[in-house]
Amino acid sequence: MSNSPSALPAQPPEMGEAEKQVLRRFRVVFNAVKTHFQQVEKQAGIGGAQIWALSVVRQHPGIRVTQLAGAMDIHQSTASNLVRTLVERKLMETSKSDEDRRAVRLRLLPDGERILDKAPGPFAGVLPAALDRLDSATLDRLDADLAKLIEALASDLTDPQAEQVPLAQL
Repeated sequence: MSNSPSALPAQPPEMGEAEKQVLRRFRVVFNAVKTHFQQVEKQAGIGGAQIWALSVVRQHPGIRVTQLAGAMDIHQSTASNLVRTLVERKLMETSKSDEDRRAVRLRLLPDGERILDKAPGPFAGVLPAALDRLDSATLDRLDADLAKLIEALASDLTDPQAEQVPLAQL
């Protein structure tokens, strides 16, 4: 083994200050989201996506699974899995609609109410709540810039269906 400079591993490329600052900001965002969901789980005993689903059902008794998926902006199969878990834990119940026997309606059970009462808010999570406080021009810029970032990521690492997975489940 030679001690010549050519035998040393190549130095990793240095990030510029702008890249470092953006990376730090992403860390702050990810940490805030992670910390919130950890607090939710610690205080409520269930995950953030489940809390959000319970809160939507509490706000809209009799909501259908497809409407729940739309309210949470998640895929219907993801909403169905959430509902199945919450029904099994006896936090929510399903019933057939009187008008359309195919439609399943959702309703909170007393244990679901109790969990929501002790869960820290915001129920949808801190990131959606923060985005809701931004003006439309800022949201438009953020959307365009994040689209460029996603495009710059290696295409084999990005999942086109990832945009419909609740952050609490990542």
